[in-house]
Amino acid sequence: MSKRTQITGRLDAYVDAHWLRDSDVKRWLREETAKLPGGVMQVAADQGQIMALLARAIGARLAVEVGTFTGYSALCVAEALPPTGKLHACDVSEEWTRIGRRYWNEAGVADRIELHIGPALRSLDELIASGLAGHVDMAFIDANKTDYDAYYERCLTLLRPRGLMLIDNVLWNGAVADPDDHSADTLALRALNAKLRDDQRIDLGLLPVGDGMTMALKR
Repeated sequence: MSKRTQITGRLDAYVDAHWLRDSDVKRWLREETAKLPGGVMQVAADQGQIMALLARAIGARLAVEVGTFTGYSALCVAEALPPTGKLHACDVSEEWTRIGRRYWNEAGVADRIELHIGPALRSLDELIASGLAGHVDMAFIDANKTDYDAYYERCLTLLRPRGLMLIDNVLWNGAVADPDDHSADTLALRALNAKLRDDQRIDLGLLPVGDGMTMALKR
């Protein structure tokens, strides 16, 4: 049986005090986003830090993000890229991403982020058509859950061999393990989780941060 420490209460505060490396800009963005409708969609600070660490670990220079919201995860990843690196951030909202742009500028990484406004599947298809297939170092998926499988396939096409894909919300607040939950989002996540388990094109792992984040390394 798996053994997983439950990080709550005083232990949660201890973890943040000893592992979280924060900045004023990131904290300000989290605080502004938390006041907005849907602010819960923002990735947590520890998750953003892990994403940045993974980007550095694989030497990422070219990354793709599906679902940018107010730009926190994009900020974390962009800071981990070299000055000549590029993050293609895909989102449908001018309103939410306009918030992110302010903080990207404040952090000095706006020139590393190319924002694509429109349906993410269209944006991903355009990136593939532009010649990026097989060249992307890291991809992050955190958008419309019912399209997760389609995002996954396109991002896998974009990734280079040994490129890393991160997929958020794969535990869906426990709903994926609830046999009575048949909502469209839950069914889509369950189907993708099962597909990834058996997909021999990738090596697979799960990080129990946020709402569960899958790591898929392209073989």
